[in-house]
Amino acid sequence: MEQLLETAKKIKSMEIRGAGKIARAAAAALRDYAERLTTNDINEFNEKMEHAAEVLVNTRPTAVSLPNAVRAVMRYGGGTVDEAKISIKKLADGFIASSENAIKRIGEIGARRVRDGDTIMTHCNSAAANSIMAEAHAQGKDINVIATESRPRLQGHITIKQLDKLGIKSTLIVDSAVRYLMKDVDIVIMGADAVTVNGSLINKIGTSQVALAAHEARTNVIIAAETYKFSPMSILGELVEIEERDSSEVISREKLDEFSNVSVRNPSFDVTPREYIDLICTEVGAIPPEMAYIIIKDFLGWRIEELNSNGLRFKGNQKH
Repeated sequence: MEQLLETAKKIKSMEIRGAGKIARAAAAALRDYAERLTTNDINEFNEKMEHAAEVLVNTRPTAVSLPNAVRAVMRYGGGTVDEAKISIKKLADGFIASSENAIKRIGEIGARRVRDGDTIMTHCNSAAANSIMAEAHAQGKDINVIATESRPRLQGHITIKQLDKLGIKSTLIVDSAVRYLMKDVDIVIMGADAVTVNGSLINKIGTSQVALAAHEARTNVIIAAETYKFSPMSILGELVEIEERDSSEVISREKLDEFSNVSVRNPSFDVTPREYIDLICTEVGAIPPEMAYIIIKDFLGWRIEELNSNGLRFKGNQKH
């Protein structure tokens, strides 16, 4: 359990960050934890796996990719511990490979929407969104990227570093300059932490402001999102929890202590309504946000009966 707890700690502290990386790390952690379990009692094995799954999921409440990855692995079967371990390894490895391939496929599909000479605005740091820009650049399209700093953790600095390494021209701006510079933008491409059943987007705080500015300027907004970032529980009306992080990310505790009447709010994510989104680019195709339910039902394989019966629990041995 020690190694799994270490992974959970890294996810919670954002040492492991980005919805895709979080999902792959969780799948790998469950696989490795299962392999290390020494019990021969299948019931005890299942109980320990369920506990491990809950530990991982509770680290980041907004990242829907995390519970989706855990559920994918926890659908393991097998009447014995050895059979269960084989099933878990197959499911985890399959999820990880599928996740990595999804990013490449999203890049190929999304790059078709980028024209030669386009100026693209992006927010935060998204492997899926970056893959679209990388593929467009690889195709020989002359693109320029405007990247926000994405305060308070400055993920935009990671984005410009990655783009610069690829040879893509980019401009770093403060978050509050988005509306001013939107007039120079041809298309907005951003990632996703979660997509709800009605096509709304949960992503890094500030995403809704970028989308609103783009909507006002009649600039298309494309969201790059792997299918496992769609939220099955939103079918039942459950809201995606918006994580609020420690105030020290915004202002040091020492500085805050100088004030008597000041408090700090530090939400990590916000909600962008589907009306501000033109297209969601997934590994199975580009869809309008209104088709989010189809992704949840047909590609994630979730049924309302299954959601009603299992809810947020992570039951193993679903197949035997």
